[in-house]
Amino acid sequence: MKRAPMLLSAAMLCLPMLSGCTGSERPDSGCGQATGLCVDANGVLTKDGKPYKGVGVNYFNAFSRTLADPTDTSYRNGLDVLAEYQIPFIRFMAGGYWPNDNKLYLENKERYFELMDDFVKAAEDRGIGLIPSLFWYHSNVPDLVKEPRNRWGDPESRTIAFMRRYVADVVGRYADSPAIWGWEFGNEYNLEQDLPNAADNRPAIAGELGTAMERSEEDDLTGEMVATAYRLFSEEVRKYDKHRVVIGGGSIPRPSQWNQRERGTFDQDTEEQFALALEEGNPDPLDVLSVHYYLYENTRFGAPLDTDKTLGLMQETARKLGKPLFIGEFGVGEAEEEGGLVDHELAERRFGQLLEAMEKADVPLAALWVYDYWSQKDWSVTGDNNRDYQLRALQAWNGRLAEPAGGGAS
Repeated sequence: MKRAPMLLSAAMLCLPMLSGCTGSERPDSGCGQATGLCVDANGVLTKDGKPYKGVGVNYFNAFSRTLADPTDTSYRNGLDVLAEYQIPFIRFMAGGYWPNDNKLYLENKERYFELMDDFVKAAEDRGIGLIPSLFWYHSNVPDLVKEPRNRWGDPESRTIAFMRRYVADVVGRYADSPAIWGWEFGNEYNLEQDLPNAADNRPAIAGELGTAMERSEEDDLTGEMVATAYRLFSEEVRKYDKHRVVIGGGSIPRPSQWNQRERGTFDQDTEEQFALALEEGNPDPLDVLSVHYYLYENTRFGAPLDTDKTLGLMQETARKLGKPLFIGEFGVGEAEEEGGLVDHELAERRFGQLLEAMEKADVPLAALWVYDYWSQKDWSVTGDNNRDYQLRALQAWNGRLAEPAGGGAS
């Protein structure tokens, strides 16, 4: 899902790797000694050396709220509520969204990390895991360093140099924290790549937020550029953390993702092409197969949307690659079709159906969109609004996963 701090609406594969790594081909991962999430030599997701499955939430602006206003430590109460519902982890934006949001990091790094230290400590104290997404918005870093967006594909660019610097600072600082479960690159970059109409979908221009004041074809992304960024990010993370999962942060491929790259069209992919797009969008050395899944689509594979079929294909591809499936975002908003009216009961039914399908598909790791995010009131879930049933449902699912018969941690 594309989102920004709501001043503006956010405008948000590599070459085929057909012989992807299977579970039996993975090298010894050292998961027995690892804290956080790790993928073992058989392609099984583990935590603290044991097989693990669980469902958490996206607490998107948990850190960025205190970055914007250091007196805002409301994330502490938010984490307290999540702990009450036994939510095991959160995925969050670990930095700024717009270029100007990076001002404190650039001008007063000591204060910046005081804020982040407090945030990480709060998660540690409550036993809640963290999956920080370090470069959420695809144009943030290029705009910050005065480069076009395609420099994500250039290992010698200022964009990549900034990425390395921030990884060194963040991963190097928190690699020993028991709260850290894994490291994610960014959010849904794959939805920006190989667009036949790229000229109409370039990043937003908002000078007051620090963006570039003009865009060009150099701001267009390809799958190869994104794959290069993933690879360089993974290599940089591994300098400081040898075992925790490294995640790309991509969404489910567009229904036409393979055809966009190969033929420059929006023709819908076949099931086989979808599997290739999944593989190419989660290249080595990424550890998991990252997707975001919503009920937006009317058709895929040239047929009406079939959630069970789509989840099954994603699981099949993940197992083939030896990369556990991570549905990094899923959910159902409050505003539903039915004439465009808000239908709370319909939303609740659809949420239950989606959760049932994900559990049936045996998804090992997932995170609900979105916890305590006032800018998206039709999606925001808290412990005291009328969408709190979603937290109760996640608590129940995690309880079943924790039972030996459910295949969870034991």
